[in-house]
Amino acid sequence: MTMAGLLIFAMVLDAILGEPKWLWQRVPHPAVLMGRVVGWLDERLNTGNGRKAKGILALLLLILLGYLIGQILAVFGPIAEIATAAVLLAQRSLVQHVQKVADGLRMSVQQGRRNVAMIVSRDTAAMDGPAVARSAIESAAENLSDGVIAPAFWFLIGGLPGLLIYKFVNTADSMIGYRTPRHEQFGWAAARMDDLLNLVPARLTALFIALPAGAVGQWRLIRSDAAQHKSPNAGWPEAAMARAIDVALAGPRTYDGVTQQFAWVHSAGSRNIGPIEIDAAITRLWHAWAVMLGAAILLCLLTS
Repeated sequence: MTMAGLLIFAMVLDAILGEPKWLWQRVPHPAVLMGRVVGWLDERLNTGNGRKAKGILALLLLILLGYLIGQILAVFGPIAEIATAAVLLAQRSLVQHVQKVADGLRMSVQQGRRNVAMIVSRDTAAMDGPAVARSAIESAAENLSDGVIAPAFWFLIGGLPGLLIYKFVNTADSMIGYRTPRHEQFGWAAARMDDLLNLVPARLTALFIALPAGAVGQWRLIRSDAAQHKSPNAGWPEAAMARAIDVALAGPRTYDGVTQQFAWVHSAGSRNIGPIEIDAAITRLWHAWAVMLGAAILLCLLTS
């Protein structure tokens, strides 16, 4: 079976089952195990002088580990490949987490804040309803790229080794890829590699969001909005989502008690938003997933 064929089964399996709690309550999730490896390398190597070089070494070790684990799992055949890929995709769990924010907002702003705090790193205690909704929608768009489209893309390109290398690098970026005194040097390599690995998937995600929404004609504006983001990649799915559901995203937000002034994405879009707009974003998540699935089916037909 081709990689495209395996991906089709993996995407459908993830969409149906998501993250079975009964399983991950008994054994650690692979993402948790990856985080432990990154944490162990951070503890052991991120000391003394030469932290940038040590960070490069840590990245190389993670890439090697991902490659070796992927090769070993692939030996067990298509079922193992499909199951592993399904576990490392996150469409259904992403939708469930974002849906909880919409459900929380329908109850109260306070419950919305509590639920959105589970998926964003910004301060949530003083958020009003529209700020909660914006945060949820931005997280939905960015995690569609990081958690669904990018893993699927690298599985198509490199099979399980490609997928696991991506997940190790992405996990490392989320843990050590920050410009803090501790991690600015040590996490530099992981952050740059994550940028590189997401370069194509982030733009594909924007396209997959824009296509079914009829927003491809606004591609120049999506590209312009994406360029305002501090990340070279995260702005693309966010800008596409903003125009797909006609809302303004980004704007002022607070981290660690400090309010930062971010440029508005699609500033002409609605700013008085709530659970209805979150629901619309979830619909766009499924539409983008369907476009990715359709692309995998087409590729499977062309290569079989």
